[in-house]
Amino acid sequence: MSILQIVQNLSTEVAQIAWGLFLLAWGVGWALRGSPIPIFRIKRSGQDILEDAILAAFFLAIGSSVFALIQYLASQV
Repeated sequence: MSILQIVQNLSTEVAQIAWGLFLLAWGVGWALRGSPIPIFRIKRSGQDILEDAILAAFFLAIGSSVFALIQYLASQV
């Protein structure tokens, strides 16, 4: 197994874990935001979690794209 395959497998696993955490945070955020609990701080916490999850997904997508480009360029050399 070459170093390129090890890095590619590791990056794929890390990206899968990160997207799973995004989906978990997004689900928890919506559950808290839409809950029938009359405590505003809990609903605001859900909104904050949603905002953070969306921002994290954006940076995860950008980072994954840049890393895939680097892997492609490294495999061509």
